[in-house]
Amino acid sequence: MRQGIPSEWSETTLGRVLQRSPSYGINAAALPRGVGKYPYLRITDIDEAGRVDLGSLPSVRDSASDVFILSDRDIVVARTGASVGKSHLFRDNGEPVVFAGFLIRLTADAGAILPDYLAQFMQTAQYWDWIRENSARSGQPGVNGQQLKTIPLVLPPLDEQQAIAAALSDADGAVAGLERVIAKKRLIKQGAMQDLLTARRRLPGFSGEWEEATLSELADIRSGGTPSTSDATLWDGDIAWVTPTDITALDGRKFLSGTTRTISRAGLRQSSAELLPEGTIVMTSRATIGECAISTIPLTTNQGFKNFIAKNRADRDFLYYLLTSQKKGFIELCSGSTFLEIGKTQLTGYTVRVPETKREQQAISTVLSDMDAEIQTLEGRLTKARAVKEGMMQNLLTGRVRLV
Repeated sequence: MRQGIPSEWSETTLGRVLQRSPSYGINAAALPRGVGKYPYLRITDIDEAGRVDLGSLPSVRDSASDVFILSDRDIVVARTGASVGKSHLFRDNGEPVVFAGFLIRLTADAGAILPDYLAQFMQTAQYWDWIRENSARSGQPGVNGQQLKTIPLVLPPLDEQQAIAAALSDADGAVAGLERVIAKKRLIKQGAMQDLLTARRRLPGFSGEWEEATLSELADIRSGGTPSTSDATLWDGDIAWVTPTDITALDGRKFLSGTTRTISRAGLRQSSAELLPEGTIVMTSRATIGECAISTIPLTTNQGFKNFIAKNRADRDFLYYLLTSQKKGFIELCSGSTFLEIGKTQLTGYTVRVPETKREQQAISTVLSDMDAEIQTLEGRLTKARAVKEGMMQNLLTGRVRLV
């Protein structure tokens, strides 16, 4: 028995289990849906999980389009750019679909490999390791059809392929179900914010007019700074230093508890920034405007932030939600010819409407915080579901674990 491979499994390459040689799509312009003859599938229409919303595809009108119509269970693979290797298993819904030139079509020989099994293999770490190793070029990364044919495979018998593909498909369904629930909860929260932060809807027990206030009346507004990059003693200290990348990595989560970079006490002094207390609301103010988080640790930020320390008049969490709802207004005030930026002076006089009592602010922030907590719990379940799927792929597609 070969090392680690079940005796009844075979070793082969992708090219040996294809019905025909890999082929490229049509190079044609995308048109609005309905204008062209057929729906038109491009790299950008495939999401990171390999899914496509066929109803949202553009169309194509070209005399050669018929040659590039996908068949049921064809697999298309991105052959160039940052998405190289990304794949999609096409399922025919009765409407012909044409694939674009930056995609490669693979048609599995169902007598040797099931398309659903191959599609699952093309999500594995082994596949992506091969893509990274073989797509490196001097310019833009890419692979071609001849290269794809050399991908090594280990294949179980067809009945075992079917069982493995079904098990992994069930895991995909669990992941997709959680993603749908999270998307729905986020939409519900967005609607609640639009209603509760504008007094369009009032919570039980509250009435009366809201009042106008400037942001400087609600919070102390402080800027960030960056130490000199040429002096190593200013860096890698004990002070967390926030950059926009740290906010992006939160993916909409409310609290910031760590940063990728730190600076020293000398770096803090040299940057002319301040050490901000726990509970500060940090907000991006340059290029990306209005992305917020609440710090759970003392920290400072680079110059691409304006930071808010809530005054007694404002509930901190209410202020956080209020700021996140003002992105459009902040962007309209931005200045700068190279990139958008909103300054401290502009924010100081920026006017918002707030509940007259802090108690109503707290009630609103509690409702929205509860929604955030529910979404975060679901995201934790989603992370675990994805990890389970990853573990299943590593075990089932290598023969380490066999299905009964």
